Amino acid sequence: MKIKLLISALCLIATSANAEITYRVRQITTPVNELPGGNDREALARVHRFYVGGMYDFSMWQSYTDKNDVRVGGKNTSSFDIIAGIRIYDTFRLEADYTRTKAKFEGISLTGNTLFLNALVDARIDSMYRLFHSQHLIPYVGAGIGLSGNKVDGAKIDDKISPAAAVMAGLGIELGEYFAIDAGYRYMYMFTPKFDVIKNFAPTAHQFRIGARINF
Repeated sequence: MKIKLLISALCLIATSANAEITYRVRQITTPVNELPGGNDREALARVHRFYVGGMYDFSMWQSYTDKNDVRVGGKNTSSFDIIAGIRIYDTFRLEADYTRTKAKFEGISLTGNTLFLNALVDARIDSMYRLFHSQHLIPYVGAGIGLSGNKVDGAKIDDKISPAAAVMAGLGIELGEYFAIDAGYRYMYMFTPKFDVIKNFAPTAHQFRIGARINF
């Protein structure tokens, strides 16, 4: 009788111990989206909300011929961008982009202080699904609108400030959580500043870009 009571008591103790362990595991288990960094669409944005950077642009300005067969031939130029951005989500960011625009054509050169507001979408798979521990190659696409303050040599213009627009695509290469290299393409369209020598001429360029971003 005593042996049966002892066996029953041991079984009860083992059952209670197992229940306690399960309870403790449930107590210390924290939902993933509450961990530092998290697993939701702002996992990176919460840690590194802002970034700054710079870009080098190689611009191929396009030739243009008006309806009277007046033609300006485009030339290649180089320029630099300064950018400052904010991550709204891991896959969506907004950035201010200042460009010292240098456009050259046959007989005409245009220098502009151009400011864009860009909206960009990052194809950041791991923040949405966590298929990989880390994703270093981040493709992106985007578009921007802005204004350009223009100065022209070789012609006169009616509008010293003209609208501008751009579409872009590229690849971000993340080298750790603080630093990234960008390589991409941008198509830039400047609304016509109304040149006196050629009507309805809106400068456009294919731009190949490389630069870097620092997260903080």
